[in-house]
Amino acid sequence: MQGDITADIAAVQRIEGVRDILREVCALTGMHFSAVARVTADRWVACLVEDHIAFGLEAGGELELQTTICDEIRCSGEGVFIDHVAEEPMWRVHPTPILYGFQSYISMPIIRADGSFFGTLCAIDPEPRTTSLAAIVPLIQAMAQRIADALDAESVGASAHSA
Repeated sequence: MQGDITADIAAVQRIEGVRDILREVCALTGMHFSAVARVTADRWVACLVEDHIAFGLEAGGELELQTTICDEIRCSGEGVFIDHVAEEPMWRVHPTPILYGFQSYISMPIIRADGSFFGTLCAIDPEPRTTSLAAIVPLIQAMAQRIADALDAESVGASAHSA
């Protein structure tokens, strides 16, 4: 499994424009940390990170899966966005924001063409958002889809080269 994760990290890093997507996510959301994460049934691994809050996570870094909201997204296939953790009853007592100290959060699933869940495009910030993230959810979903499409195109290219 470690080899698969390493290959997934490398695949994301080879996709042209992913670093720009992470910067765009930060600009759109006003958040200061964004990442593409590979999320499996037992692991959460950062593939690429944009970090302006000194969260301390780099590509290849792992979080314990059960401490992430991304695990819930993996199970549901639905994105999550939180403008202000402290003002939302469901989230203010959730262990993940408490553990990691964030007040705003957005994460969208990266779903491959075959329907498989690859991971998430996510962002966090210790400060709440002053404008609702709901308005930009379609933009973040489109970015997650661009990453999924690029992963699928790379898989097709790799299959053609090995045939």
